[in-house]
Amino acid sequence: MRFLKFVLFLLVMVVGGAFATINAGVVTLDYYFASVTLPLSVVLLGAVAFGALLGCLAMLGSLFRLKRENSELVRKSRLANQELNNLRSIPIKD
Repeated sequence: MRFLKFVLFLLVMVVGGAFATINAGVVTLDYYFASVTLPLSVVLLGAVAFGALLGCLAMLGSLFRLKRENSELVRKSRLANQELNNLRSIPIKD
């Protein structure tokens, strides 16, 4: 499994290097306060990273909701198991 991860990592690095080599052209990135001249591959990588960050931030609300729901279900399960053990310890009367 470690070898497979290493090969996959190496493949991603080679593809990324080829991508950076192909997109070596310089572009000017203008924003409100200034402008910066960067290689196109850096600008595209920054845009993808910014999109991934926004996606992670968008998922935080549902992640916290699911964690809270999970902890509530674990608590209910623990109480149900405790009640079941208490009922099992009561002797049966005929």
